[in-house]
This record gives sequence, structure tokens and C-alpha cells, in this order.
Amino acid sequence: MTGSTASPRAAETAGAGPAPATTDDVAAEVVSLYQKQKKIYARAVSGWFAGWRWALVWLTQVVFYGLPWLEWNARQAVLFDLGARRFYIFGLVLYPQDFIYLTGLLVISAYSLFLFTAIAGRLWCGYACPQTVYTEIFMWVERKIEGDRAQRMKRDAGPWTADRLWRFAAKHAAWAAIALWTGITFVGYFSPIRELVPSIAAFGLGPWETFWVLFYGFATYGNAGWMREQVCKYMCPYARFQSAMFDKDTMIISYDAERGEPRGTRGRKTDLKAANLGHCIDCGLCVQVCPTGIDIRNGLQYECIGCAACIDVCDSVMDKMQYPRGLVRYATQNGMANHWTRAQMIRRAFRPRVLVYTAVLALIVIAMGVSIALRAPFKVDVVRDRASLARLVEDGWIENVYQVQIMNALEREQRYLITAGGIDGARIDTGGDELRVGAAAARWVPVAVRIPPEAASAAGPGAHPVTFRIERLADADHDTAVVVEKSTFIVPR
Repeated sequence: MTGSTASPRAAETAGAGPAPATTDDVAAEVVSLYQKQKKIYARAVSGWFAGWRWALVWLTQVVFYGLPWLEWNARQAVLFDLGARRFYIFGLVLYPQDFIYLTGLLVISAYSLFLFTAIAGRLWCGYACPQTVYTEIFMWVERKIEGDRAQRMKRDAGPWTADRLWRFAAKHAAWAAIALWTGITFVGYFSPIRELVPSIAAFGLGPWETFWVLFYGFATYGNAGWMREQVCKYMCPYARFQSAMFDKDTMIISYDAERGEPRGTRGRKTDLKAANLGHCIDCGLCVQVCPTGIDIRNGLQYECIGCAACIDVCDSVMDKMQYPRGLVRYATQNGMANHWTRAQMIRRAFRPRVLVYTAVLALIVIAMGVSIALRAPFKVDVVRDRASLARLVEDGWIENVYQVQIMNALEREQRYLITAGGIDGARIDTGGDELRVGAAAARWVPVAVRIPPEAASAAGPGAHPVTFRIERLADADHDTAVVVEKSTFIVPR
């Protein structure tokens, strides 16, 4: 028999086990599916855009924290009273039946976001988003207690000393206090805040109020204190679909690579042409001030929230180096490629896409404003009494019973009259000629509608349309108003 040398593969197949590894084999590498999150130490920055950002912080927080304490007509000016099913917005009283206005508000918010994003990118994210606003507040507290970037990095890299411990505790205590007051204020929009705060002091807060105060406070503390940029990068859907609203004429934060490259360190008096250098001195400050830790010099990235901190710090460096400002600036892709002036780029903002967004937004705002201005000063619901569909009463008359709910949207008592029509000879009994409904109150009224025998014979058995006419009587301040609701009248066989 002729002998042969078996290959490693043949030996493995024959049950001899795998071939031993050789030095030529590639070493196995374990790759983790999860990247360790590196803590971002954002550096403090000052400048024109930082000033605007803090102006928006103050504006949004003065409105948020102050609005529940305003009074209007001897009540809280803005109150969403879920228990009473009434929403008070200054002089406007809304009921659940006015849900369409919430839909309109959400549509307006969405189109506004589309419009602002198409014009100038993530303006909302960089200046007014609650995540950005509270992160800015929490970072300010952090800097005041623990120091600026270098101090925080040095302290975190060192051991736990008494100094580090008290600063850590003081920072988190301040964060928790801000977060807790934020939760109280949030709940104060749904439960009168002038009653809510004393009940907290007296340990008399209800279970649901306690839950939402703690839930919203914990969300504020966690998102702004711990998660920060992770919310913007991984949790917020806007970061993912923003590119669908961008085009090459959208104003975004841009690095002028043509002017900045090649980058490198140098002295203030270095001859850039002789040294073959651009204006970027590669100081890395634009990365250090970025709250999401990106390098804007790598181009547009979905993590960029448009806060313009890199513009402020780069302009300060350019001033020190005696170079022109604007190495990092708001610009469009077309503008950068074609060397357009700012005026030319702004003119391109009024392009068809933006004009369509503006027109649609304007129409929705006008339609919603007109609808609110012309809305009836009261609302009516008519519900058939299902316990008694129809019955025969004295003299052969046919009677149907209904429950009519009148919701007064004015903050003073109003008087109403109810009449029925749609069927010949229909007569109504409400237990009185005139109904009174209190200020911003709702009242259920039992209403019996009767028709004579001849009208029932002419109509025939079955369901027939009937209308209810509810008239608000005029007073010294308001004219007559009428609401008509439809229902059915049952004639038995």
C-alpha cells in the first residue's frame, strides 16, 4: 500500500481533532459590543452666542417657574385641572372637547421645528431645548463648586479626599434641589401650586402628586446631571432624522477647512505662507468646549446640537492670534463651496422649501387663531337616556328622555334656554324655563321631549332626527349665543 501524508483538515475530519495552531495563524481578538462612555469635561466659554444661550436659559426658566404663580380672575393663570376636566390658559377655558386645539398646537410646533431646522439647523437643541437648558444650569453649578475643566479632571483622577468629597456632595445636593423644585413646578401646572407647596410642607401630598414630583425631579436630575450628551446622541430621535430637513443651503456650524488647513501650532508672528500653515493653530479648544465632545473640524455630525460654543472659543483664539474671526462660523455648504458672503447665504434662506414651510405654518396659525376667536362661549353634549328609550305618557303623547350637558366656558354665571325641534309638535320639559350654569362650570340637565299622538302617527315607528337648540341669554357683557346639537327620537311600534 502506498503511504500518504494527511492534511490537517483531513485529520480533523477523521476525528483526530483540530490541527495545532501555528505562528502564522492570526491571533483572536475580543471585540466588545459596547463602548465605554468617556466622561466629557466641557470647558466654560464666553462670547456672543454664549450670551444668547444664557438669555434663553433665563427666559425659559422665568416663564416655567413663574407662570404657575400668576393669578387671573382670582385663580391660577395657567392650570390644567385634570380632575375637573378644565384647562385654564389666562382668559381661555378649555374642555376635553377642545382637544383639537392641542392637536393644532402640536402641528404648529412640528412645522416650526421643520422651518427653523431648514433655515438654521438645530437652533431649538442649542438654545431652548429643556435638555440643553438644564444641562447648562447643572454645568454652571458644577463649575461653581468643583471648578473649571482642568480642576475637575485633576480632582476626578485623584483619590477621594475630604475636599473632593464635600464638593461632590454639595454639587449633587444643589442638583437635587433644582431637580426637586422643577418637579414641584411641573406638578404645579396640574394641581394649584399655591395649595401644592403648603401641602408638601405639611407632609400632606397625595400619592399621585408625590409620584410625579419625584418622577419629573429624578428625570431632570438624571438627564441633566448624569446622562447629558447621551440623551442628545442616543435617546433623542431628532438627532437621527434632522438630516432629512437639512440641505446645502441650511445654516449650520461649519469649519472653514480651506482657510484653516494645514493646521498646526505656531507663534503669533509666524509667517503662515513660509510655514505652510493655515489659521487653525490646533489648540483643541473647540473640542474642549463642546458639550457632546465632537470635533467640528471633522465636518457636520449628528451629535452637534448647534450650541455654537466652538464659534465663541475659536473667535477668541483668532482675536489673540490677530487673525480674522470666522474660522468656525454659521455658514451653508453652498456658501462655503462658492465663497458666498453672509448676505448671499441669507438670501438663499428664502428658497421654495422654506417658503412652503412658512406658508403652511402661517395658515395653521391663522386658522387656529380664528377658530379660538370664533369658538362658542359654551359647549353642549346630548346623551340619550338608555334606561328608557321611549314611553307612552298621558293623552297618548310619546316621550323620550335625554341628558344634556352644558359647559360654560366663561368665568361668570350664565343663563340658558333649551328648545327642541325637528319633529312637529315637539315639546320640551326641563323642570323650569331657565337654566343657570356657574362660572366655568358644567351642568347635566335631564330633558324630556314629547310629541303628540298625531305627530307620532305621521312620523311612523322608528328613529327620527331631533335637534336641541341651547340659547345663552344675553347679559350686560355678552350677547346671545346659540348652539344646536342633533340626536334621535324613538317612536315605538
